[in-house]
Amino acid sequence: MFRVTQEIDFCYGHRLLNYAGKCRQLHGHNGTAVITLESETLDDRGMLVDFSDIKAKLRTWIDDNLDHRMILCDRDPALPFLQQLQEPLYVLDENPTAETIARLIYRQAVKFGFPVKEVSLWETPKAFATYREDA
Repeated sequence: MFRVTQEIDFCYGHRLLNYAGKCRQLHGHNGTAVITLESETLDDRGMLVDFSDIKAKLRTWIDDNLDHRMILCDRDPALPFLQQLQEPLYVLDENPTAETIARLIYRQAVKFGFPVKEVSLWETPKAFATYREDA
Protein backbone atom coordinates (compact mmCIF):
# COMPACT_ATOMS: atom_id res chain seq x y z
CA MET A 1 0.00 0.00 0.00
CA PHE A 2 1.28 3.46 -0.93
CA ARG A 3 0.45 6.51 1.15
CA VAL A 4 1.12 10.23 0.70
CA THR A 5 0.27 12.98 3.13
CA GLN A 6 0.12 16.72 2.69
CA GLU A 7 -0.42 19.39 5.30
CA ILE A 8 -2.39 22.52 4.47
CA ASP A 9 -2.28 25.42 6.92
CA PHE A 10 -5.11 27.92 7.11
CA CYS A 11 -6.66 30.37 9.53
CA TYR A 12 -10.33 30.29 10.42
CA GLY A 13 -12.81 31.44 12.99
CA HIS A 14 -15.80 29.65 14.44
CA ARG A 15 -17.86 29.12 17.54
CA LEU A 16 -19.84 26.21 18.86
CA LEU A 17 -23.54 26.33 19.62
CA ASN A 18 -24.91 24.48 22.66
CA TYR A 19 -21.46 24.43 24.22
CA ALA A 20 -20.62 25.56 27.76
CA GLY A 21 -16.85 26.12 27.35
CA LYS A 22 -14.72 28.90 25.85
CA CYS A 23 -15.54 27.79 22.29
CA ARG A 24 -19.06 29.18 22.64
CA GLN A 25 -17.51 32.60 21.85
CA LEU A 26 -16.42 33.71 18.40
CA HIS A 27 -12.71 32.91 18.18
CA GLY A 28 -10.05 31.85 15.71
CA HIS A 29 -7.52 29.10 15.05
CA ASN A 30 -4.36 28.62 13.05
CA GLY A 31 -5.36 25.19 11.82
CA THR A 32 -3.60 22.50 9.85
CA ALA A 33 -5.44 20.01 7.67
CA VAL A 34 -3.48 16.78 7.22
CA ILE A 35 -4.73 14.93 4.17
CA THR A 36 -3.66 11.31 3.76
CA LEU A 37 -4.17 9.56 0.43
CA GLU A 38 -3.72 5.84 -0.08
CA SER A 39 -3.68 3.39 -3.00
CA GLU A 40 -2.30 0.02 -3.93
CA THR A 41 -1.25 1.33 -7.35
CA LEU A 42 0.82 4.16 -8.76
CA ASP A 43 0.22 6.14 -11.92
CA ASP A 44 2.41 6.05 -15.04
CA ARG A 45 4.77 8.55 -13.37
CA GLY A 46 5.30 6.22 -10.42
CA MET A 47 3.22 8.45 -8.13
CA LEU A 48 0.12 7.90 -6.07
CA VAL A 49 -0.77 11.59 -6.55
CA ASP A 50 1.55 14.46 -7.40
CA PHE A 51 1.77 16.86 -4.46
CA SER A 52 1.29 19.74 -6.90
CA ASP A 53 -2.09 18.25 -7.91
CA ILE A 54 -3.20 18.28 -4.27
CA LYS A 55 -2.03 21.87 -4.00
CA ALA A 56 -3.73 22.96 -7.21
CA LYS A 57 -7.09 21.51 -6.23
CA LEU A 58 -7.51 20.99 -2.50
CA ARG A 59 -5.22 23.72 -1.16
CA THR A 60 -6.83 26.18 -3.56
CA TRP A 61 -10.32 25.10 -2.42
CA ILE A 62 -9.35 25.56 1.24
CA ASP A 63 -7.78 28.96 0.49
CA ASP A 64 -10.88 30.08 -1.42
CA ASN A 65 -13.53 28.69 0.95
CA LEU A 66 -12.17 28.28 4.48
CA ASP A 67 -9.04 30.39 4.96
CA HIS A 68 -9.63 33.63 6.88
CA ARG A 69 -13.37 32.96 7.12
CA MET A 70 -15.79 32.45 9.95
CA ILE A 71 -17.12 28.90 9.72
CA LEU A 72 -20.54 28.95 11.37
CA CYS A 73 -23.65 26.84 11.77
CA ASP A 74 -26.64 28.07 9.78
CA ARG A 75 -28.52 28.47 13.10
CA ASP A 76 -25.89 30.75 14.65
CA PRO A 77 -27.58 33.98 15.83
CA ALA A 78 -24.49 35.99 14.80
CA LEU A 79 -24.85 34.89 11.18
CA PRO A 80 -27.30 37.62 10.00
CA PHE A 81 -25.10 40.37 11.47
CA LEU A 82 -21.94 39.02 9.89
CA GLN A 83 -23.72 38.60 6.56
CA GLN A 84 -24.97 42.19 6.80
CA LEU A 85 -21.36 43.30 7.35
CA GLN A 86 -20.34 41.21 4.32
CA GLU A 87 -17.83 39.28 6.41
CA PRO A 88 -16.29 36.24 4.69
CA LEU A 89 -18.23 33.18 5.88
CA TYR A 90 -18.58 29.47 5.29
CA VAL A 91 -21.93 28.20 6.55
CA LEU A 92 -22.58 24.62 7.62
CA ASP A 93 -25.83 22.93 8.58
CA GLU A 94 -24.21 21.66 11.78
CA ASN A 95 -21.84 22.83 14.49
CA PRO A 96 -18.42 23.74 13.02
CA THR A 97 -16.39 21.43 15.25
CA ALA A 98 -12.94 20.16 14.31
CA GLU A 99 -14.60 16.84 13.52
CA THR A 100 -17.11 18.44 11.17
CA ILE A 101 -14.47 20.54 9.39
CA ALA A 102 -12.24 17.46 8.94
CA ARG A 103 -15.19 15.64 7.34
CA LEU A 104 -15.89 18.67 5.10
CA ILE A 105 -12.32 18.65 3.78
CA TYR A 106 -12.39 14.86 3.39
CA ARG A 107 -15.52 14.99 1.26
CA GLN A 108 -14.13 17.81 -0.86
CA ALA A 109 -10.99 15.75 -1.52
CA VAL A 110 -13.21 12.84 -2.62
CA LYS A 111 -15.07 15.19 -5.01
CA PHE A 112 -11.71 16.04 -6.57
CA GLY A 113 -11.13 12.33 -7.15
CA PHE A 114 -8.34 11.84 -4.62
CA PRO A 115 -8.04 8.39 -2.99
CA VAL A 116 -8.50 9.78 0.52
CA LYS A 117 -7.77 7.57 3.51
CA GLU A 118 -8.33 10.20 6.19
CA VAL A 119 -8.22 13.89 7.03
CA SER A 120 -7.11 15.27 10.37
CA LEU A 121 -7.70 18.85 11.42
CA TRP A 122 -5.23 20.19 13.96
CA GLU A 123 -7.10 22.95 15.75
CA THR A 124 -4.15 23.71 18.03
CA PRO A 125 -0.58 22.31 18.11
CA LYS A 126 -1.75 19.70 20.63
CA ALA A 127 -5.35 18.88 19.62
CA PHE A 128 -6.80 17.39 16.45
CA ALA A 129 -9.79 15.49 15.11
CA THR A 130 -9.72 12.87 12.35
CA TYR A 131 -12.36 11.77 9.86
CA ARG A 132 -12.25 8.69 7.64
CA GLU A 133 -14.81 6.46 6.00
CA ASP A 134 -13.81 2.89 6.74
CA ALA A 135 -15.22 0.34 4.36
